Amino acid sequence: MAHSAEPIEHPEANVKPLNYREQFQGRSVTSQFIDPCAAAAKASMDCMNRHDYDRDFCLDYFQAYRDCKSAWIKQRKDDRRAGRPTT
Repeated sequence: MAHSAEPIEHPEANVKPLNYREQFQGRSVTSQFIDPCAAAAKASMDCMNRHDYDRDFCLDYFQAYRDCKSAWIKQRKDDRRAGRPTT
């Protein structure tokens, strides 16, 4: 099993998404590839790499990513309903 020298952030550190409006700010084109939950995705992949792709070791990281994505989608829906810009 290969181990990296850098520690992986705790899963709960990545549950809250970054502000998606800040992610899109300053871009002339809105990209589908901007992900406010990229840190959670990276942490889950880092966990998989460290544990030879044994998913059982990384379930907390996967849940943190799902929670982050759910919060991000809810935030965008709430903003649309309230008439706030989503980009």
